[in-house]
Amino acid sequence: MGSNTWDEAAKSMEGADVTAFSTGPVVLEHGAIEQIIPYLKSSRYESVVIAADSITWEAGFGSKIQQWITAAGIKVGHVWIRPNDQGDVIADEASVVQLTIELKIKSAEAVIALGSGTLHDIARFAAFTTGIPFISVPTAPSVDGFNSKGAPLILRGEKKTIAAIGPDAIFADLDILTKAPAAMVAAGFGDMLGKYTSLFDWKFGSIYANEPYSERIAEMTRAALQQCVEQVDQIAARTPEGIRLLMGALLESGFAMLLFGQSHPASGAEHHLSHHWEMEFLRTGKRQLLHGAKVGVACAEIAKLYRQLANEGKLKSITPMHSEILTEIDRIPDEKEIRRLLTIVGGPAAIGELGVEDELFRRSLLEAHLIRPNRNTLLKAWNESDKGELK
Repeated sequence: MGSNTWDEAAKSMEGADVTAFSTGPVVLEHGAIEQIIPYLKSSRYESVVIAADSITWEAGFGSKIQQWITAAGIKVGHVWIRPNDQGDVIADEASVVQLTIELKIKSAEAVIALGSGTLHDIARFAAFTTGIPFISVPTAPSVDGFNSKGAPLILRGEKKTIAAIGPDAIFADLDILTKAPAAMVAAGFGDMLGKYTSLFDWKFGSIYANEPYSERIAEMTRAALQQCVEQVDQIAARTPEGIRLLMGALLESGFAMLLFGQSHPASGAEHHLSHHWEMEFLRTGKRQLLHGAKVGVACAEIAKLYRQLANEGKLKSITPMHSEILTEIDRIPDEKEIRRLLTIVGGPAAIGELGVEDELFRRSLLEAHLIRPNRNTLLKAWNESDKGELK
């Protein structure tokens, strides 16, 4: 099914395998990568580069795609992004510069991002910097940022989201996605669960600080989240239909951010905790955790905190609109339900399972809001109030 407008693209992807996206398609089906060559030829590209790492190259059939592109008479090169000293591929200055230089050397007219979230962040910013488009080929349903315009980068050890570009086309192949590691599927589910608290924080910001808000886009995100929760068993079993539902929801969340123009629908205090933990792990030389795994656990912790603030009557000291805020908090499941869902899909459900120590967790509750100081979450409002200590 195709569509030609952003309003149509914003509709639920249920039952839709091809949705219009910017100037090119979004294809979510078995064999989707077979449509890459016709797309490249119709776009009249003469030279492209595939950006991957050693793992995503194999997972995403990198050699096969490269052979197809060559056979089509299009010049193609590939760049494997090098890992850091801990063995992690990081969206940092070194990775961005590595890819940017290679795109220039190879005179690339487009870059194909073959990987999951980190590879996409590197590719989207390198493409933006060199003034060329990028094409998305996800290798795991692990994040909702495939069709984002923002690039979360690590710059001098700090997490910064930089405006860049979205992909000109997405080819999400279920033959690839259903083979993704169970931990990455669980991470994608965790990223979607994070919408429980991000949607609350977005509404809170509109009430508390008059931030822009769209009920239509909020409902679009909420519907994608609810679909994942209702089909959690299929997602946990990694059935083709479960993976299609999860990937469709992740793309729908990405569309919501694009339509709104900012990440409010999908990123709140739970993401700020995740970013804080990521920066600390980098600073101390620890191996990185999957983004969605952190977000899912952080969602449970933020749900616990927000419900505690409500139950202990602390909202009155934060905002005079506390009764309206209470209504919105009631829409967030309690932490036990969030942890139960995370356990079903086989992901971590508590900070101890992530390896986040208690001291780091306590510090992140006090400091994480500083990562996005212009984002008015309840976590930020609580920290800036005369809050006292929670039990």
